[in-house]
Amino acid sequence: MKTIALEAFQGLNILLMDKAISDLEIKLMAARAERETVMKDTIISEDLKNVELTSRRKYLMVIGINTAFSSRKRRDSVRATWMPQGEKLKQLEEEKGIIIRFVIGHSSTSGGILDKAIEAEERMHGDFLRLQHVEGYLELSAKTKTYFSTAVSLWDAEFFVKVDDDVHVNLATLGMTLTEHRKKPRVYIGCMKSGPVLARKGVKYHEPEYWKFGEVGNKYFRHATGQLYAISKDLATYILINQDVLHKYANEDVSLGSWFIGLDVEHVDDRRLCCGTPPDCEWKAQAGNICVASFDWKCSGICRSVERIMEVHEQCGEDKNALWTTNFVQTTRSSNSGKIHMREQA
Repeated sequence: MKTIALEAFQGLNILLMDKAISDLEIKLMAARAERETVMKDTIISEDLKNVELTSRRKYLMVIGINTAFSSRKRRDSVRATWMPQGEKLKQLEEEKGIIIRFVIGHSSTSGGILDKAIEAEERMHGDFLRLQHVEGYLELSAKTKTYFSTAVSLWDAEFFVKVDDDVHVNLATLGMTLTEHRKKPRVYIGCMKSGPVLARKGVKYHEPEYWKFGEVGNKYFRHATGQLYAISKDLATYILINQDVLHKYANEDVSLGSWFIGLDVEHVDDRRLCCGTPPDCEWKAQAGNICVASFDWKCSGICRSVERIMEVHEQCGEDKNALWTTNFVQTTRSSNSGKIHMREQA
C-alpha cells in the first residue's frame, strides 16, 4: 500500500511539474514574441525599443480608437468630448493607468500626403498609435489583429479595448466595468450578438466564406459587436503569439470572435457597452445606470457623429470629475452607487 501511495504521490508531482514547465514555456514564448514584435517594427520609436519589457509599468487598460485617414473631424469631435487632451492625457496614463490612442496604419503609398497629414496631427496632439498595416475597409480584420499584437507588445495592461471613432464612451464607467472582471482569466467583454451570415454578393457585410458556416441562412457564432469590446491581457497575448495563423473573415468583429472559438474563454454580454443615443442613454443615466458606450445601431455608430456627439456627451456623459475621483484599484460592482453621476450641464 505504501508503495502504491508513493507512486501516486510521485505521479502527481510529475503532473504538477509538467504543468509548471508548460506555463513557463507559454510565458517565455509570449515574452519572446513581444520583444521580436517591438524590435522588428520600424514604426515604433527608438525610445520604446530601448525599454526593457520586463520592467514596464502596469496599466489598467489600453483603448485603441479605430480611425481612418478621412476621419479628422471625427477625431476632433472625440477630442472635444470624452477623450482628455494634452497634459490631461498624460495625467490619465500616470494616475489612472489608462492609455488612449487613435489607431491607424499607413497608406498604400507610404510617405504620401495622407501619411504626412497624420504625422502633422500627431505632432499637434500626440495621441496616435501607428501600425505596420496598410489601411483599407476590407483590411479591418488584419488591422484588429495588428492592433492587439502591437498594443500588448508596448503596454502591460490588464485589458485591451477597441472602439470606433463615432462612438461615445464614458471612461470612468468603462474602467469600473472592466475591474469587475479583472480576476478572471481569458475574458472577452462586449455586447454579444449572432447576426445572419450574408451570402449574397454586393450587400454590406457580405461574407465570401459563408459556406463555412453551414447552410445558407445560418447565423454566426456569438461574438461582440464591433463598436466597442474589451479583451484581457492573456487573450491579447494569444493573438500576438498566433497572429500568423489566425484566420481573417470579412468582418472584423466576426474574426475576433472566431479566434476564441475552441478556447476556454468567458464571454461577458454587457449591454452597457451598446446603449443608444438620447433619449435611451439619457433615461438610463437618470435611473442611475450610466452607459459605457452610446451609438445608433442603424448607423453602426452615432449617426452624423461629428455634429451629434457633443449632444450625447452633454445628455449621457458622466460627471466631469468622475474619471479623476474613481479608484479603479478598489472599485467593485457593489460600489458603483454614488461614484458616477450625470454630467453637470453647462
